[in-house]
Amino acid sequence: MTPARTGSPDSLRLALGSTRLRVGLAFVLVLLMVLGVRLFQLQALDLNGMAQAGLSKRLTNTAVQPVRGSIVDMNGKYFARSVERYDVVVDQRLSAVDDFRRYNEELEEWEIIPMDQGLSELATVLDLDEETLRASVLGDKTFNYVVKSVTPDVKNRALAVKVPGVYADETSVRTYPAGPVAGSIIGYVGTDGQPRSGLEVSLDDQLTGEAGSRTFEIGGDGIRIPYATNEDVPAVDGQSIRLTIDQDLQWFAQQTIASQVKDYNAEWGNIVVVEAKTGAIRAMAESTTLDPNDPEATPADKRSPNSVSASFEPGSTTKVITLAGALEQDLIEPTSRFVLENRYTVDDQTFKDSSEHGTERRTAAGVLAKSMNTGTVQIGQKLTKQERYDWLKKFGIGEPLGTGLGEENQGLLTTPDKWDERQQYTVLFGQGLTQTALHTAMVYQTIANDGVRLEPRLIDAYIDPDGTEHRVPEDEGTEVVSDETAAEMRKMLETVTEEGSGKSGELEQYRVGSKTGTAEAPSATGGYDGYTLSYAGIAPIEDPEYVVVITLQRPKGDLYYLIPGESFQKVMKQVLNSNNVPASTTKPDIYPVEY
Repeated sequence: MTPARTGSPDSLRLALGSTRLRVGLAFVLVLLMVLGVRLFQLQALDLNGMAQAGLSKRLTNTAVQPVRGSIVDMNGKYFARSVERYDVVVDQRLSAVDDFRRYNEELEEWEIIPMDQGLSELATVLDLDEETLRASVLGDKTFNYVVKSVTPDVKNRALAVKVPGVYADETSVRTYPAGPVAGSIIGYVGTDGQPRSGLEVSLDDQLTGEAGSRTFEIGGDGIRIPYATNEDVPAVDGQSIRLTIDQDLQWFAQQTIASQVKDYNAEWGNIVVVEAKTGAIRAMAESTTLDPNDPEATPADKRSPNSVSASFEPGSTTKVITLAGALEQDLIEPTSRFVLENRYTVDDQTFKDSSEHGTERRTAAGVLAKSMNTGTVQIGQKLTKQERYDWLKKFGIGEPLGTGLGEENQGLLTTPDKWDERQQYTVLFGQGLTQTALHTAMVYQTIANDGVRLEPRLIDAYIDPDGTEHRVPEDEGTEVVSDETAAEMRKMLETVTEEGSGKSGELEQYRVGSKTGTAEAPSATGGYDGYTLSYAGIAPIEDPEYVVVITLQRPKGDLYYLIPGESFQKVMKQVLNSNNVPASTTKPDIYPVEY
């Protein structure tokens, strides 16, 4: 066989084919390399964020709302609490399907459920008509409410329907188990979740807590992917608040003052009960009070706690400050003597007593017992204008109360340089200045507590969600008068009960020190159009435990029969008996009122 010659046509074709093969192979390798690089870019580097974009479409973010803290009384009884509820919500992107799968527990198999059927079932569970439900479930929103605030049972039945994209956010609803008891103090939260009044507003920061969040992946069927992205930031529930209020006593006081206001057709009334040795407010009752469960049932101008928000001229209950100041400065003694006519003139200003009388010879104790303006001005003359002002300030007149309520009125006490010729004397018997019922109560708390004035305590403790308590420290107090002066004042107040205007508040088993007050109530159009009546009392006077102050605004009828000692009797008896305070075992100890 003759071998092929070099450069023959066969040799050339073979060489050419080999070259084409190599070129083709190289092309394929380059193409694979390009594809590999691109695949690496897409899957590993994701330079265009396509993977992240896909993940974002599957992620659902929801807020986790904290549970609002409770408000309870001194014994842990609820005034306000939040109960578990759920908002049924939807990611409408996931509901755009014709049907979905649902596992049938009875048949132990998966079923295909038409979307129309699922929506019909869900509408029945949520008690909605189908058109309303469809409008909320179908669309292109990533988040939409279906229905708000359903019970755990309704939530569970709704989720069992398995409509894609439908899930539930935990929330809570505010309830007020005590209803109108202390309602004006507690306030309320509106249907929009915003606090509207009372402690719900002023303590909102403590009650609210901090919201958390939840992020998770949902598959195309609307079901949460168990082991996919799952990030939870837990909510921090709000603190609960324990008050010093005794819920049972508060209810009793509210019933009592509401009854008296009705009997005398008064504009309003209130009762304040304070623990003498701690300053704790055990009751602060209004004749008309807000029911936080139905706030619209109470007129807006009657929802505030008048005990701290309504300021008025107190009248003769303030005379104790004048006498205490004069006693403390050794200007008088309880048995100091005064000759009194029905009228007394000083600096061209004439003052008179509430009833006509001839010449009377009264001790300082008798001046207080018979509530004589003429004698009070004579005693007050012994104090300089600045001293009169200073004693009022020392007893807390014109000062903030500091209860924690945002509706406090600190009253009005102008400085001595602004007093006219008459006001410099009227402040001695409670006119020409204003204060609240709680201010009055704290004046008598000072006298009851051996002359040491305390800040009123409404909030006893803040309680963390885990039960840790942060008690509000008790005020160490400020000495206003000596314990000797306070003891003399208590004896003078018992003299008022036994021999003077306070007789209407006497108790059978307990010794009582008291003082009444009557002041003209200013009219909105100028002048005066009624009276403000007060009764302030301490019991047992030999070892004071409680102060009770009754206030009636513009009662109708004969004032001599309206002194609110009857309400004082009822409430003071209730608080002493319910707290097992031993009955008095000694006879009243009083000063002579005449000489």
